[in-house]
Amino acid sequence: MKVLFDTNVVLDVLLAREPHANVAARLFALVDSGKLEGMICATTVTTVHYIATDAVGRKKAQKHLRELMTLFEVAPVDRSVLARAMDLEFPDFEDAVLHEAGRAFGAAAIVTRNGKDFSNASLPVFDPIELLAAVIATTG
Repeated sequence: MKVLFDTNVVLDVLLAREPHANVAARLFALVDSGKLEGMICATTVTTVHYIATDAVGRKKAQKHLRELMTLFEVAPVDRSVLARAMDLEFPDFEDAVLHEAGRAFGAAAIVTRNGKDFSNASLPVFDPIELLAAVIATTG
């Protein structure tokens, strides 16, 4: 299953944000093992760079980003993604952009800790614990 990871789930791993880091790291491991196909939005890369640079410094932030982009596909953001996102009635434009980039790049679902922000999503939305349980149930 091809899953778009919301920025908050990515930051949980990179910044070891408890109590969420363990489940998010297990999802990363499923991507690494090929049991889950992971993608992130191009806007996630810029957001992670900004936040991680402040938290761990520029050099470490760039190292994390290179590893992240090796592990995950990156869903591009172009004019059509932005235009479609503007037409959605999402409470947060960034989430609308993430949703539309995922749809354009073939995501089957989104994993986020802010499911309420995706209440208008046309893609299935999982919280990390739900997705982990679903993948384990189908792959063992």
